[in-house]
Amino acid sequence: MSGAARDEAIDRAIRATVLQLLATRDACSSICPSEVARALDGDETGWRALMPRIRENAGRLVLEGRVQVTQRDRQVDIARASGPVRLRRGPRFASG
Repeated sequence: MSGAARDEAIDRAIRATVLQLLATRDACSSICPSEVARALDGDETGWRALMPRIRENAGRLVLEGRVQVTQRDRQVDIARASGPVRLRRGPRFASG
């Protein structure tokens, strides 16, 4: 698999995992991006390397209206947010 194809496969897995985790929670609940990283890489420390990529893909899901990003229960722009954020269902959420 080429590097670009591998990168796209990782991005698809990240987006699918975000949506899957949100689908298993109450509609008003949120998830931590680290939950996505740990679901994809169970290694005790390796999951941290996925965090920038998870934030990037969460931003794409925000643009699609499928996810919202919050900080202290306020909606924020993930590209500008520093520190911990949470992901929750957006107005066009669909788990698939």
